[in-house]
Amino acid sequence: MGEAPAFCFDNLQNGFGLKPKGLETSADVGDKTFVIGGGADHDSTSYIGVKIYDKSTGKWVIPTVLGTKPKACKGHSAILLNEDRIMIIIRGSTPDDCIWFLEADTKYVKEQRKIWGTEVVAWSRGVRGDAEKPVVISGPSGVGKGTLINMLMKEFPSMFGFSVSHTTRAPRGNEKNGVHYHFTDRSVMEKDIKDGKFLEFASVHGNLYGTSIEAVEAVADSGKRCILDIDVQGARSVRASSLDAIFIFICPPTMRELEERLRARGTETEEQILKRLRNAEAEIEQGKSSGIFDHILYNDNLEECYENLKELLGLNGSAPTNHKPSPKGIDLPSNHSVSKIDNKILINCETPELEKASKNLIALDVSSLKGGAPGRTRGLNVYALDSFSDGLNEKLS
Repeated sequence: MGEAPAFCFDNLQNGFGLKPKGLETSADVGDKTFVIGGGADHDSTSYIGVKIYDKSTGKWVIPTVLGTKPKACKGHSAILLNEDRIMIIIRGSTPDDCIWFLEADTKYVKEQRKIWGTEVVAWSRGVRGDAEKPVVISGPSGVGKGTLINMLMKEFPSMFGFSVSHTTRAPRGNEKNGVHYHFTDRSVMEKDIKDGKFLEFASVHGNLYGTSIEAVEAVADSGKRCILDIDVQGARSVRASSLDAIFIFICPPTMRELEERLRARGTETEEQILKRLRNAEAEIEQGKSSGIFDHILYNDNLEECYENLKELLGLNGSAPTNHKPSPKGIDLPSNHSVSKIDNKILINCETPELEKASKNLIALDVSSLKGGAPGRTRGLNVYALDSFSDGLNEKLS
């Protein structure tokens, strides 16, 4: 059994030449010591700070910090997972803010380290339970993907939701921020794109449009399955991202059929129709041969295509439901201790006295974690134990 105590102290003992401030924890990843808390960030008065001591050089490094940062707290515990990320358990926090992950050497962090050319860490909020995979639906204009999506939304109104896109253009008419679009400044959106916070983006008539990872995660947080209606180029970007999604391409039976549908709409000029047809040929070729899409559906009969779509999404029988995060948070006392047994984190919330050592134990099962920065880390299971031996027995059984 491996013990992994939570280090909580006011003055981190070190000979590193930089005196930490406030309550801090530390964890070793390779030849680096990650010190969390206290305040090395420029906005450390509001957020938990991070600094790194490189034992190979004997120097402190202030890393570039990506992702949404957890707010400063009364205290926290830290425990190393899988040699690439550190779980942070925050005391006295709200239910949706008690568990965070600081990624130190994950695939995403390694990629960002190459982009930034400096030391990088990334925060990810921990979420209990799983969420259904988002659904990316693409296809040429006029193929009927919008109709298919509307049919899904009508039959399963509580199951599916759309992410709200970002744009740098000004609101029009009665458009509301956060409802029709997330309206933002170009400099802010460009920085977020550089930080890897966007799944896909494009410049249209001088303005940026894009889908952020946070917008997709927000749909999952509401207990719904996110649908992304984007073009092939956007789907390519999403496929290359960290998002685990299902990719479906809707294809017309023939180009002649597609042309008839476009003309029947009566909304485009002859020039626009010809342009859409040229684009459609290119999109269909990419959709069939690029390896982006998991499934290709032919919409030669709307009802049959819709039934096939539902079958792909597992909706031909009883509809699956998402596992929402538990409404109960974790309130840790300052004298708690933390131990790790395989993929379980055991938190003893009582004093270390022998007669109380078997009370108020919380187990965090991290065996099924999914996702990660710059989005959520999902799949966390939290439950109570009657005694420490319960967790040990599960390991031995």
